Parts: sequence; structure tokens; C-alpha cells
Amino acid sequence: MDFIDEVTFWVHGGKGGNGCISFRREKYVPKGGPDGGDGGRGGSVILKADPSLTTLFDYRLRKHYRAQNGAHGKGKNMHGKDGEDIVLPVPVGTLVYDAESGALLADLVQPGQSIVVAKGGKGGRGNVHFKTSTFQSPEKAESGEPGETRHVRLELKLLADVGLVGMPNAGKSTLLSRISSARPKIADYPFTTLSPHLGIVYLDGYRSFVAADIPGLIEGAHAGKGLGDRFLRHIERTRVLVFLIEAHLPNPEHTFEILWNELEQFNPELVKKPWIVGLSKIDLVPEEERASLPQHIKTGMCIPFSSVTGEGILELVETMAKYLYEKNE
Repeated sequence: MDFIDEVTFWVHGGKGGNGCISFRREKYVPKGGPDGGDGGRGGSVILKADPSLTTLFDYRLRKHYRAQNGAHGKGKNMHGKDGEDIVLPVPVGTLVYDAESGALLADLVQPGQSIVVAKGGKGGRGNVHFKTSTFQSPEKAESGEPGETRHVRLELKLLADVGLVGMPNAGKSTLLSRISSARPKIADYPFTTLSPHLGIVYLDGYRSFVAADIPGLIEGAHAGKGLGDRFLRHIERTRVLVFLIEAHLPNPEHTFEILWNELEQFNPELVKKPWIVGLSKIDLVPEEERASLPQHIKTGMCIPFSSVTGEGILELVETMAKYLYEKNE
């Protein structure tokens, strides 16, 4: 299934049923009092956060969702049946916007959280409501009201505790597959990862956290180069950042500055989060050169590791947990 994190479509609430014009029919009474029932309420369109979903893939093609109309009222004071609501499941972390005005309608960050995006119309009143002392046989009833129509835009921001940030081919997907059960596509060439992936990392003592691997960033990512602006939003909700830099490449400090600059220009709040540096692919660095690797970049701790040999993996995961469970308590 492809990863889709932004869609637009129209939603239409159901029309309310019409009220009924009817009169009692009794023996020897050709035209009794009014008994026209009310029309039913139109169904509404509801968006509901579903933790089993991680993409908006199901909404990529269909552009209209209509709730059921309410049934018309009937004689003998029989009210029309309400139209059925449509409940559209979306991933937890979905932002709901009015596509016309740009207004944020809801941020669905809790499982089961919901919002009515198109309310069904009210049913019309039957003629029984219009009887008065001077108007005993009203031939009047109301039409049902139309339901709301809205053009909505859904934008997904993944919910994760730790965000893995790095250049293309820095080893983010390999690390995620090593520390969790996630199985992202992995190959030794840039831009293997074309969509974010989530993995649950289990620790001792029944603790766990969710890590997100976002596609590699390049210079200009904050302005949309390489779709970077779409990828960067998926780390806006993370609590801790891990900058992954290939240990065997020259000048890791320069690579870090590029990544830092992209995050800062996209959203200055990102660089205020706790962060660490993971020096990946340490197995490609000769033993005699490892002592020259940086221990800190800026104020961040550098942890060398190899997803291939497993060296340093435990220390890296424990440091992530430390930042999550100790520095955020």
C-alpha cells in the first residue's frame, strides 16, 4: 500500500426528509384532523481517528462522500427514518482543514476522536404541527433542509516519540529495521525510502517507544526540494530527534549543519527538541581512525554504531530512552 499523507475531497450531509400532509381517515369522517409525520434527519459525515491506519491511501481516488437522506414523514403521525451517518476512518494524527478557507477544523490525535465535517439537514415538520384553533385542517408541511456540503483537506502528521533524521542513504531504514519490527525497503543507494515508516521499539521493564524513519533530506528540503517539506512535517510531533550521519564520510559536522539548518528553516521549534547524533556505519571506519571521530557536535552527544554488526546499537537505543523517560519527566 502506498503512503499517502494528503488528500482532498467533498463531503455532503444527507437531506432531511419532507414533512407529510395527511389527515385521519375514519368511518363517517371524510376528513379528520391532521396526522402528517415529520421527515427524518439527514445523515452526517464523520471523520474518526483509527489507530489501525497509517496512511490516507483509501481516499486518494474517491472525491465525494454522501450521507444518506432522511426518509419522508407519513400519515398516522409516522416520522420518517433518520438517514445513516457515514463514518470515515482516518489515521491518528490527521489534521482536518476546510479546503476553501484553510481553517483548521480538528487535529485528531487521540484514538476514537471524531469530528462531524458535514451535518445532515433537519427533517421537515408534518402538517400536524400547523393545526390551530382557527386552522383545523392545515394543508401545509415543511420540506427537509439540505445537508451541509464542505470541501475538506486531510493532512497526516505521524505520531512518533523519536524521529530519525539524515541525508539519503544515512542508514535510517536499516536502523529502524534493526531496533523494531518495521521492515522498510532497504538498499545501498540514495532515496530508497520514499515515505515515512514507523516502528515500535521494545525496552526492558515493559517500556516501549515509537520511532519514525523519514525519507532522506537534502539541501533545500525546507523549501520543498526532494519533497522535503512534506517529509519534515512528520517529525513535528516527535519528542526526540536522532540525527544520523555516516561515520566514514569526511566532515560529519558539516553534514549536521546542513540537517540542522533545514529543520530550523522549516520550523524553528524543531531544533528546540532534545536531540542526539548517531554516527552510522561505524563498521566502515578502520579501528585506528575511530578515535578521531567527534564525541560531541554542538551540544549533542555522538554515538557511533553499526546496524550491520550491532556495535553501539544498545547504547543508542538506551540513550533514546533516557531522553524520552528521564529528560521529559
